[in-house]
Amino acid sequence: MHHSPAHGLSQEVSPRNPGTALDLDWVARTRVNRSAAERRAATLPGRRSVKKSHQAAWLARAVSCIDLTTLSGDDTPGRVARLCAKARTPMRADLLETLGLPDLTVGAVCVYHDMIAPAVDALAGSGIPVAAVSTGFPAGLSPFRLRVAEIGESVAAGAAEIDIVISRRHVLTGDWQALYDEMRAFREACREAHVKAILATGELGTLTNVARASLVCMMAGADFIKTSTGKEAVNATLPVSLVMMRAIRDYHAATGVRVGYKPAGGISKAKDALTYLALVKEELGDRWLRPDLFRFGASSLLGDIERQVEHFATGAYSASWRHASS
Repeated sequence: MHHSPAHGLSQEVSPRNPGTALDLDWVARTRVNRSAAERRAATLPGRRSVKKSHQAAWLARAVSCIDLTTLSGDDTPGRVARLCAKARTPMRADLLETLGLPDLTVGAVCVYHDMIAPAVDALAGSGIPVAAVSTGFPAGLSPFRLRVAEIGESVAAGAAEIDIVISRRHVLTGDWQALYDEMRAFREACREAHVKAILATGELGTLTNVARASLVCMMAGADFIKTSTGKEAVNATLPVSLVMMRAIRDYHAATGVRVGYKPAGGISKAKDALTYLALVKEELGDRWLRPDLFRFGASSLLGDIERQVEHFATGAYSASWRHASS
């Protein structure tokens, strides 16, 4: 990663994914060797340790890519307002000054439909988009016309990004045309809002299904593909992330279009965030290490990153102080 300041990056926006025709031959020849994917993923955490001097820059980059999320039945406007204040100032001001990143913000705030209006109000003028989960989240089993209508309501309420859930049964039965048509309809209902397709990878059975579902959603115009709702028994994993990133790489090689990636659920430690960033860098390259092409779906990750940066910042301060008084 380049260790340039992470602020200002959210202003760069990758072009929308217009999608392509459904290519069933491409889908059919897409296969994943599970043991090979698991072996590759297993090499990551130990192999790519980030040097201390670079760690703060990487952690700041992780913060800029967080979709700060609250998806609870007891969400209130007050809780959302507090979350949005945190989104604007994700770390203590003195820590941000130490990092030289006074303008650092998170990538987006993600909420249920009812909380869009309070979030839009609380984020006014910040440039931070509001993302809404939609289409009968998390199961995605409400009537199709209602799922499409829900997207329209959320866009009208001010959501700039819509996280939709696919019908898992289309993947499990290999009905790629149905998945394509569903995703296409969701993409059109989003209008100008960017659409993130949640695959619920823990419920798709095989890594080959994950790869094929990723491809079909991209062909249908998904701007991002996302691992999980955060409500499944199994959330983001490194093998799944590897498979989804390689699908993104293949789609980019074939079309020239960059699609974003969002691991979600269960990523709560700074060291895990660094592992995901390393995987993105190795599989997709530096261009994907920006908030318009990479997000973490997270609620508690920011707190752990802040603790790590505080340790880094106070350590650096005491060392320079001793040096200055020697």
